[in-house]
This record gives sequence, C-alpha cells and structure tokens, in this order.
Amino acid sequence: MRGPFAEVFGPDPGLALFTEFSYHAFITDREGGTLHLEADHRRHAEVENAIRDLKYGMGLNHLPSGRFGANAAWLALNVMAHNLTRWVSRIGLGEDLVATKSVRRRHFTVPGRLVRSGRRVDLRLPTHWPWAGQFDTALVRLRAICIPLRA
Repeated sequence: MRGPFAEVFGPDPGLALFTEFSYHAFITDREGGTLHLEADHRRHAEVENAIRDLKYGMGLNHLPSGRFGANAAWLALNVMAHNLTRWVSRIGLGEDLVATKSVRRRHFTVPGRLVRSGRRVDLRLPTHWPWAGQFDTALVRLRAICIPLRA
C-alpha cells in the first residue's frame, strides 16, 4: 500500500492554505512489490474503462441477434471499430482517454461536403464548427504516418 498522496489545489502549491491528503488502499494476496502491484491494479482499471466504453459507447450492451454467429460478427466488428477510434484519438488527436461517443460525435459525424475540382477531392467543413481545428490537426498527424512497403 502506498500513500498518503498530497493534493494541492490552486495554481501555486506554495500559496495553498490547506493540503488535502487522499488515501488509496488495495488488498491482494498476490506476491510482488508494492509499486508493481499498484501499477497492475491501475492498469486493470483502464481495462474496465475500455469494457465500459465498448458496452455503452459501441453498443455491446445489446447484441442484435439471437444467433451466435451474427453476434460474434457484431462483437468482432465493434471491437475493431473501437480500436480504430482509440488509435485515432491517441495518434491523431493526441489524447489518451477519450470516450468513443465523444470522438464519434465530434469527429466522425462531420457536417461537411466533398467538393471535386479537377482531379482533386476536398472536404469542406463548416466555418463555425467548434472542432474544425482538432479535425484538421488529426488529419495532418494521420497523413504524416509512414506506412512501410513490403519488399
């Protein structure tokens, strides 16, 4: 067990009148060092957040069919879509933990138009769309990824 952790609120910790301590405990019968066990405990909490995001952000709390094969395909496609969404949010947006619903609402349901001019296709976004800057940054970051070619 580790603790206590001092949490100082405000812009400058030296100016704080009070320091609050929060205690975190976990009990386990596993062997190992405290730091390793705590890191594993926190990693497990991230897995639970991913499962919650799959259930409520990707619709896995309700399987659409009574057939096992159809539900297995639904599960596989949703997990792939979830992984792609997490990949886009980490690499493209530079954010680690963004809910799938937020990414879908902000960046995948874009009210834009595809405009063809000559041989070029452009995506025109609304001028006052609040996430246009994030969307452009994500496109630049994702386009900069070099995909290795097989020899």
